[in-house]
Order: sequence, then C-alpha cells, then structure tokens
Amino acid sequence: MILEVKNLSVAYGPIRAVRDVTINVAEGELVSVVGPNGAGKSSLLRCLSGIVRSAGGEVVFAGATITRAPSYRRIAQGLVQVPEGRAILQNMSVRENLIIAFEHGRDRRPRDVAIDEALALFPILHERRDQRAGTMSGGEQQMLALARGLVANPKLLLLDEPSLGLAPLITREVFRRIQDLRSRGVSILLVEQNVREALRIADRAYVLELGRVAAEGRARELMSRPEIMHAYLGIEAPTTH
Repeated sequence: MILEVKNLSVAYGPIRAVRDVTINVAEGELVSVVGPNGAGKSSLLRCLSGIVRSAGGEVVFAGATITRAPSYRRIAQGLVQVPEGRAILQNMSVRENLIIAFEHGRDRRPRDVAIDEALALFPILHERRDQRAGTMSGGEQQMLALARGLVANPKLLLLDEPSLGLAPLITREVFRRIQDLRSRGVSILLVEQNVREALRIADRAYVLELGRVAAEGRARELMSRPEIMHAYLGIEAPTTH
C-alpha cells in the first residue's frame, strides 16, 4: 500500500470532524472519498497533507509513519495535494506556476523536461503557457492545478473537489484528465461531491458520513447499491438493464 490511514481523527476544538477513519490506497490505484457536505472529506485530506494535525490515529505513507511530519516533508516524500479552490498563483504565468511547483517537489529530472511533459498532458496549458493564470477560465485554472501537482512528481496525489464550481462540460474534461494521470501510474485519492463521476472513474471508494466511514468497496459495486446511494448520498442508483 502507498497509503495506510489507521483510526485517524481530526478535531477543531470540541468539534470532531473525522472520527476513527481507516482507509488505504494501493500503488497505481484511484480511490474516491464521497459523502454529503460536512462529512469530513476535506478535513481528512487536510490532515493527510499536514495542513491540520491529527487528534489520534496513524498515517503511513510509502512504508514510513508521517503522522506528525510537516507538510513540506510530506511533499518531498511524494505526497502532494491539489487543494479545493485550486490555489494557483493568479498573477504569474502558467509556466511560472509550474516552475514553482517543480522546485517544491521531488523530481530530479531537468526542470524543462518535467514541465514540458505536464504541458503535453494538458494541451490548452501549452497554448497558454505565457498567459497570466488568473485570466484563464475556471476549467483551465483547474487543469493548471492538476499540472502543478504532476510536476511535483507525486507518489500519491490528493485531489480536493476538482470539479467545484465548474460547468458540466468542463467537469467531464477535468475527470478525463484525472483518468489520464492514473493511466500514467499516479496513485490518486480523490475527494469529490460529484458522486457519479467520482465513483465512475474510481477503482474503490469510501463513503463518509458525520466523520466516519459508512460504507466502502469497489466503486461500481457501491453505485449499484441503491440503499447506499440513497441513504448516504441522497441520490438514486443508476438503472441497469
């Protein structure tokens, strides 16, 4: 396993957002975490990336315990988060954004090789490589956020709500790019409120409710279980013929 999370808890003062969560991600796997608003999904990712500290439990990444490791050390080890809201550098060009991400990552290839590879995966960014990032559309900015994660040479990419605020057509394109990353062997832990898309592209999934794991299993199996889709996610399972 590239990631093993054991009985992890996250608290904000007296409020416990994540309660004894145990999940894992295998190398090369795409695992989705879904659930309603307030389920603790983003708190889980922020704890895994080191933004917030755990209130209990253990995080093991690539065989090493990182429960108390600072964020910069996790990034250097290959645990890279693409945060909700993209967090790109609005006043810098696309290429400058990628240069900064590269310098904070663990890639030992020549910088231009890593950046050109990322731009090849996102052709629209190649066209806009000298454009100021803040002038691009929301979908293009999200692709830049994914490219920034890629040039950091992750062993595991944590994606927090990549479709947030995007139109349906752009959302589908973003999910296609996430699948492209997985096909390149990047392990991915995806937190996403677009349940159908998150389950459609995932190998396995966990359903969080009130900070706890309410269900887990193969993603397509969860999609086919109406009691899961309705009780925890508030949607009807797709009809099969």
